[in-house]
Amino acid sequence: MARYFLTLPDPTLARGSEPTLSFVAQGADGFAEELEAALRRPDLFERWRAMQADPDAVEASLGVVDPKAQVTGRQSSLRVDLEADTTLPGTIVRTRLRWLAGTNWQLRDVRN
Repeated sequence: MARYFLTLPDPTLARGSEPTLSFVAQGADGFAEELEAALRRPDLFERWRAMQADPDAVEASLGVVDPKAQVTGRQSSLRVDLEADTTLPGTIVRTRLRWLAGTNWQLRDVRN
């Protein structure tokens, strides 16, 4: 299991380019809940896959989930700090964050 330390420097900008995939949360707890759902359940992946030109050609391994993933959020001044504990590889975590927050997030550290 890895712990990802993430920051949303300006939570108001933490939105992906596709509104149906993007964060809708306003506070730290909401961001944590949405990221946790994206890591635990296939819903976000399935919405993204349905948007592709050939959904059946999408590599199934991109939809892997970790039903035991846990995410906590903390408001810190104007930013939101998230800690995600998951068995998912970093590439999957980063992809889900790009869908949710676009480029408006930072990976601060990863610990095993």
